[in-house]
Amino acid sequence: MELKKIALNDVHEALGAKMVPFAGYNMPVRYSSDIEEHKTVREAVGIFDVSHMGEFMLRGPKALDLIQRVTTNDASKLENSKIQYSCLPNEDGGIVDDLLVYRIADEEYLLVVNASNIEKDWNWISKYNTEGAEMENISDNISLFAVQGPKAAEALASLTKVDLASMAYYTFEKGEFAGAQDVIVSATGYTGAGGFEIYVKNEDAKKVFDAIMEAGEPFGIKPIGLGARDTLRLEMGFCLYGNDIDDSTSPLEAGLGWITKFNKGFVNAENLKAQKEQGVNRKLIGFEMLEKAIPRAHYEIVNAEGEKIGEVTSGTMSPSLGKGIGLGYVTNDYNKVGTEIFIRIRNKDMKAQVVKPPFVQK
Repeated sequence: MELKKIALNDVHEALGAKMVPFAGYNMPVRYSSDIEEHKTVREAVGIFDVSHMGEFMLRGPKALDLIQRVTTNDASKLENSKIQYSCLPNEDGGIVDDLLVYRIADEEYLLVVNASNIEKDWNWISKYNTEGAEMENISDNISLFAVQGPKAAEALASLTKVDLASMAYYTFEKGEFAGAQDVIVSATGYTGAGGFEIYVKNEDAKKVFDAIMEAGEPFGIKPIGLGARDTLRLEMGFCLYGNDIDDSTSPLEAGLGWITKFNKGFVNAENLKAQKEQGVNRKLIGFEMLEKAIPRAHYEIVNAEGEKIGEVTSGTMSPSLGKGIGLGYVTNDYNKVGTEIFIRIRNKDMKAQVVKPPFVQK
């Protein structure tokens, strides 16, 4: 299958990015080094091109009903210009995808989904669209830049009339940005370093990217790849679809009970409600290594007797902490904070302990 290219593919190649296949797209994984890029975002400001993400518009009098049916969170609570984190449950207790729901207007919503799941999510939501909500897949027309870091608001201030410094978390505004019209600027993020997502039409992407790089120069802005994005999100304990959550993990096992609202009917709600009442057998935990070692996805988690109690889903050497950290599912006896566990790395059981994410405090 031929790799899809984001609108600014050639720009990233010209910036010296190492390009790799990711979720069916040719994507920049790093420009300099993962650690350097990670620190740029934690300490100053960086720009990620995440235009591979999917965007669906849902409109009309039945749009909210459809969203309520296919997502676990309660979208009726959303007001205009507010955003909600949610997930699409499947019929077997797992998760089709996690996503963001933007309420643009009374009968207009934007759903932002993971790149690897665009077609899957579209087909899934369409299957439940029995009341005739208007659906439009605009994924191929939209570029998305995540400008993240403590200096993000200052770096972008000259490009828009939107008061970025006072924008509340999980809200957005639509307006002019760097001379482009109808741009969505949202205060969300996947790094824990603060910042904004900028949604622009592909034809405006180059102009907006160049303007951000220019305005951000005095603040030390650098382009950042997917490598640092992964270590940044892991330091915050944020789930990555395909690693920490997937078609076989329940939102309750994954610690996403807070976005699973049983005051409405949604796909598989009865079974998930029963699971909540009975309790789950395993839970997603955060852990940090007590010995010098780097945990990786699919490594076994064992107890002191060497018995398997779970599996690592994400792991890395934390650039901020200088030690190994990870997420993984373990049986209930081992999910309490402070519990000693072991990660089996090349047939050696390395000591770790359960901690409550985020690993790095904001």
